[in-house]
Amino acid sequence: MSKLLRKTQNKQLSEGVTLVQEVPKSDSGFEYVEFKAIDLEPNASYKESLTNVECCVVALTGKITVTDGDQTFEEIGTRESVFERKPTDSVYVSNDKQFEVTANAKARVVLCYAPSDNPLPTKLIKAEDNSVEKRGEYNNQRQVHNILPDSDPSANSLLVVEVFTESGNWSSYPPHKHDQENLPEESKLEESYYHEMDPPQGFVFQRVYTEDRSIDETMAVENGDVVLVPAGYHPVGVPDGYASYYLNVMAGPERIWKFYNEKDHEWIIDRP
Repeated sequence: MSKLLRKTQNKQLSEGVTLVQEVPKSDSGFEYVEFKAIDLEPNASYKESLTNVECCVVALTGKITVTDGDQTFEEIGTRESVFERKPTDSVYVSNDKQFEVTANAKARVVLCYAPSDNPLPTKLIKAEDNSVEKRGEYNNQRQVHNILPDSDPSANSLLVVEVFTESGNWSSYPPHKHDQENLPEESKLEESYYHEMDPPQGFVFQRVYTEDRSIDETMAVENGDVVLVPAGYHPVGVPDGYASYYLNVMAGPERIWKFYNEKDHEWIIDRP
């Protein structure tokens, strides 16, 4: 099994709460990014206290209520499936705060973490606040929802984005990387990919590789899997007949996304 591929866990945490995925720094080798996905049955709750990390609570599917004790955001979430291809609601919670998530209906919630020591206001990131982009041409097309982009000052470290790639297309392509502190040309950011497929029995291929090939892994990624990108290029290929969704969490020394395309493949951008 690849060290970069994390399969679903489906571990019962408490009544009505199932841990789908967990990527702690202690187990990933990451310095900045942590990730968790949980399923909540109706009326079930999950509570957590943050210390030196901030968290973006993404209402991936279903309806949830999120509170930090001072502010409460009721019945947020916009979709029953990510493949409705519309943005959803999220909540930013800063370091040194406690939050609780309660399911108003069956829900899957993603928790995205990165280091923080500067308390910021808790903020509801509404679905309509997500900027939506169409990227790529030919068989390199995808739709992007920016939940916490680097242009949004609501967070100290976190960058969160979700991407939809249609059947037979490539994504995160041409291969690009962001593993060097070399601004303004390139920033150093760790990244996690949480994947879903439509239909759910599908799979995609993701390759993670560095220039010197000290990392070079190609993985068959299934529904609910997470791929870790500590460094290197990381393209995704989607087979015919299936659609791909992934949610990215990024963080690094500076909160800016500047990527570097692999020169051997950059020519595809400028095709006539």
